[in-house]
Amino acid sequence: MELGGKKALVFGGTSGIGLSTSELLRDAGVEVVAISRDPSKAGDIRGIKLEQCDVRAPESLENLFAKEAPFDILISAATGGSRASGPFLEMELPAYQASFDKLWGYTNVVRLGTEHLTERGSIVLVSGAPARKAKPGQAAIASVGGAVEQFSRAIAPEIAPRRINVVSPGVIDTPMFGPESDQRQNMLQAATAKNLIQRAGTPEEVAKAIIFVVENAFVTGTTVEVDGGWILS
Repeated sequence: MELGGKKALVFGGTSGIGLSTSELLRDAGVEVVAISRDPSKAGDIRGIKLEQCDVRAPESLENLFAKEAPFDILISAATGGSRASGPFLEMELPAYQASFDKLWGYTNVVRLGTEHLTERGSIVLVSGAPARKAKPGQAAIASVGGAVEQFSRAIAPEIAPRRINVVSPGVIDTPMFGPESDQRQNMLQAATAKNLIQRAGTPEEVAKAIIFVVENAFVTGTTVEVDGGWILS
């Protein structure tokens, strides 16, 4: 897919991986609409149109898609809500269940957005390395990530020739780890100490993988790992 002149909607597109993706698309000549559930981010910034919408609210999504249709690229890096962590047997069940808001958000985006996607458009979802190799305390995020990846594989045959792919990051240096501090850096170093590439990834490195599966018209129903060797460590 040639990117110049295309239109993209990027959910979670105002911070971290989503923001880097929005910026790379913009720089490639794409008309970008970045969507956040935070209403304070609505407006226009960095040459990117910003909209407010919660992926868990189907009516709001329907209105947004109808307003922005048609579009060629649909990306969701939105977390969709809370992420439970810790030992599964000690975890509150509602916290585990709430982690699946990410899956339900992706479900809404794909179900409601596909009909407004151009005939050979591209969908990209963001998963996570624990879907392939979970460490202790990652039962919730691993379960959700695995569901997202299998969802995309199941949907791909149904929506062809439109395409859907997943990009699966490892530990990425994003605002979700909190403000810059020695404690934050120590946390990132500890989390990646056993990786083949012993550092946290950058949002741009993940965004470049997203751009790859958008551009490559021969890739669908697959998961691209951008994890510094997490699953091989």
